[in-house]
This record gives sequence, C-alpha cells and structure tokens, in this order.
Amino acid sequence: MVKPDLLFNIKGVIFDMDGVIVNNMPYHLQAWKEFCQKHNYHFDKETFIARYPGKENFDIIRDICGENITREEADILGEEKEAIYREIYSKEIKPANGLIDVLTNFKELGIKLAVATSAPPSNLHFTLSKTNLTHFFDATVDASMINHGKPSPEIFLKAAHLINVPPSNCLVFEDAFAGIEAATKANMKVVALATTNSKDKFENKLRVINDFTEFNSLPSI
Repeated sequence: MVKPDLLFNIKGVIFDMDGVIVNNMPYHLQAWKEFCQKHNYHFDKETFIARYPGKENFDIIRDICGENITREEADILGEEKEAIYREIYSKEIKPANGLIDVLTNFKELGIKLAVATSAPPSNLHFTLSKTNLTHFFDATVDASMINHGKPSPEIFLKAAHLINVPPSNCLVFEDAFAGIEAATKANMKVVALATTNSKDKFENKLRVINDFTEFNSLPSI
C-alpha cells in the first residue's frame, strides 16, 4: 500500500508510457533497427539510446531522414516503424513490475491519474489495451495532441489541465532525460525510472527507482 504521507500535497500523478508503464526500450530499438535497415539509413544503438528517448517520431525521423522531410511523410514513416514495433512486442507486452499495485493504491487514495506520452495514438491504444490498464487513467495525452514535444513542458501541462490539478500538485514518472526536463519546467515533482538509463546516469538530487516495487522506499515526495 502506498503510504499517504509519501505523497504530501500530490493530487495528480502523470505517467510517461514507454519505459515507465511498460519496460519496452529493447523492442523499440529492434524496430528502429529493422526500419533503418529496410530504408538504408544508418542505425547505431548507443546513439539512439543517448539521443532519442522521450522524443516524438517527427523529430527522430527528421534527424534520420533529413530536415526536408514533411510532417506528412514523417508521420507515414513513423507509423511504419510503430507497426514493426507493435508486431515485435505484441506477444511480450506486460505492465511494468509493481505498476498495477501502485495504480490501484493511487486510485484508492483519490489521486487523479494521466498518461502523457510522445508516442502516437496507435501506440497509446495498443499499450493500454494490451495491458488492460485503460480504466485506471482519467486522461491521456499523446503526440497528436501537442504542438511541442519534450523537453517542452506542454504535454505535462496539458495532462494536468485535463485532470484539473495544478502543476505544483502533480507528480510525474519518467525514464527519459527529455521528459524529466519537461516535467521540471512544468513545475512538477519527478520520480525517474532507471529503465532506459542506469541509476548512475541521473542527477544525484533526483529520486530514482528501478521499478515501482521500490516506490514506497522513497522519502516524502
């Protein structure tokens, strides 16, 4: 059970999706590798891990394919890559370790819950439906609903607005540096998941957990 005093002044909790709700980075990397091989683009695993987590597909595709690519072209290519990802991950997908217990406890405490992801709507629906988590969330925000991707705070501010909770009363779970920066700019508290990056890569002052089973061991948020 999540201890109420751990969440002092927290009225809303916002979850990134990739690397947080599901620990799926290896599957995204495999999908990007297959996509790049198909289109004869260079793929380097370490570069992808360092540069792209938390970013929208449009930004990634432009970086890979060239800045002259249009939004429409990038959307088509991005969805092609996501279809590869969903096929790879479909049989393996499951909620992150300890997540369901934490979500259940938050709901029992009357805390509003939202998802804020840089992923397209197709991946958001795929993830929540395949993991049977849709009913936990009061609102969702995906890449199609914002104008500026992370590290802009727009996505988290929109999520807070949809659940009607002031940003200062929100807690964000994130794994990507761009997402952590976005949440900080939004004046929200942050807990990082050491899924995409190892614990030693995060700033010392940041609260970091390996998975949600460790959440209760944190000091007050």
